[in-house]
Amino acid sequence: MKRKLAAGNWKMNGTRAALAELEKIAAAHPEAAVDILICPPYQLLAQAADIAAGSPVAIGGQDCHNEASGAHTGDISAAMLVDTGATAVIVGHSERREDHNETSALVREKARSAIEAGLTAIICLGESEAQRDAANTLDIIAGQLATSVPDITTGANTVIAYEPVWAIGTGKTPTTEQIDEVHDFIRARLVRRFGETEGAAIRLLYGGSVKPGNAAEIFATDNVDGALVGGASLKAEDFSPIIKALEATA
Repeated sequence: MKRKLAAGNWKMNGTRAALAELEKIAAAHPEAAVDILICPPYQLLAQAADIAAGSPVAIGGQDCHNEASGAHTGDISAAMLVDTGATAVIVGHSERREDHNETSALVREKARSAIEAGLTAIICLGESEAQRDAANTLDIIAGQLATSVPDITTGANTVIAYEPVWAIGTGKTPTTEQIDEVHDFIRARLVRRFGETEGAAIRLLYGGSVKPGNAAEIFATDNVDGALVGGASLKAEDFSPIIKALEATA
């Protein structure tokens, strides 16, 4: 049975002082019933990995380049993330797709590079508010899923995160029926592409304004195997209740 996953994306937040929150998260969950992942900014990765060593908390990156090395100033490769102690990386987040014009084809190559380096790739998908209002959500998700996910995907090396763009950092959250519809759709597509066993083994996370107050309701939804949490993962007092809500469903 696949373990559920509570992943925190710190985005462009945090200096060394923020590592005290990581210490609190690790101390609050010494024997977690779910997997816990924190993705801090790059300059904290090695220190974060040292702090988390021996605890149930794993450390991940927020992005990686699709090439293993080369003349790519300011970028970081999957192998470099591994060298810091990271075990996973987020690729295709809507903020990368929008701010850096990343296409699904590029996201697929980043995921492939991450997997080949030994990282778990967390591939993000999601529709804009205009696309949802136009009733195009499932078409958008289908296209992103088909193009962003590499053929080497397995339940052991890949996680899919559904993050409706209009819900990220806005305080808006889809209804459980809307989350259920999209997650069921993603699961069916994964099973169709990768087979019943492998398609069912790939964890599906929900992301987008997940908070202590709504986590339990979201986690009770079918085909939700955890969450990719933004702002609420920055403080242990906010993230720990989310972890505990997920543990209650494990």
